[in-house]
Amino acid sequence: MYSEKVMSIFKNPKNMGAIKNADGVGTVGNAMCGDVMKIYIKITKNKKGEEIISDISCETFGCVAAIVTSSVLTEKARGKTLEEAMKIAPKDIVQGLGQIPPEKFHCSVLSTEALHAAIEDYRKKAS
Repeated sequence: MYSEKVMSIFKNPKNMGAIKNADGVGTVGNAMCGDVMKIYIKITKNKKGEEIISDISCETFGCVAAIVTSSVLTEKARGKTLEEAMKIAPKDIVQGLGQIPPEKFHCSVLSTEALHAAIEDYRKKAS
């Protein structure tokens, strides 16, 4: 059902847990499947003065695909500008993972929605 790569990430997900004093927090859930994802971000500026995601973590309550996609998302978003992070698409999350059942693709959608919500939360607090 799942590829070896998916199972490897599931057994050792990265960037799990809350970030104290996060600059932005985004929470999304899917009532149909019960998955809930919470993304925490810390923002700093790079040498060009652009806001970047300097730290990111997640708390995910859900299935294998939910945990894996949220872990992969954190790896893809770290170090990106907010504009670059907002462009991360669900297909970017599942690309290279091997087999994920089509009915689990929504997990990658949830993870990007949680990231977008965290960025929006940061921008609201910063303005």
